[in-house]
Amino acid sequence: MMLIPPDTAAAFFAAAVLLALAPGPDNLFVLMQSAMRGRAAGLLVVLGLCSGLLVHTGAVALGLATLFATSALAFNLLKAAGALYLVWLAWQAWHAPAADSTTSAAAAPSASQLYRRGIVMNVTNPKVSIFFLAFLPQFVAAERGSVGQQVLALGAIFMLATLLVFGAIALAGGTLRAILLRSPRAQVTMNRVAAIVFVGLAARLALVRH
Repeated sequence: MMLIPPDTAAAFFAAAVLLALAPGPDNLFVLMQSAMRGRAAGLLVVLGLCSGLLVHTGAVALGLATLFATSALAFNLLKAAGALYLVWLAWQAWHAPAADSTTSAAAAPSASQLYRRGIVMNVTNPKVSIFFLAFLPQFVAAERGSVGQQVLALGAIFMLATLLVFGAIALAGGTLRAILLRSPRAQVTMNRVAAIVFVGLAARLALVRH
């Protein structure tokens, strides 16, 4: 017997695409990073975000997500870490200088740094674990075998949907970056806008209630 029947997988994939398209912290983060750093940077952040989903999927499969759903302390500690990280990124964006097509790669975050940004952005949002805890089991059936394996399979489908949608957002943001390269003043403005967005995302996360 298949862990996830085709009709269930298709319905779950469609729901995941719609959820990825809905405006939220992660897709807005991808857009800002792509607009500031280019398509490649945005795609690296997307890969990091999808890697973060591995952590949340594993947490649900192992039952660890229940900890964040029941423990206010664990929830608030993770939330605070995420908010502080976003504030740090906002400070970096606010002070970032304008770049041009000849700017040294050393002046920009490395590929590993961008990838880690995506991971940290996703993993430090406790709402994702709680969402997965509530959403994934709706597509699980005990008669199909291991619940943990079904959750992992659904997590993989969710990551595929996220990769496709966020990848498209990264490409769109990269197009904006190509336009901004023509105007240093526009770049500085974009960096300042990104900083404000990051602060807004930090405030939004900090105000989330358990």
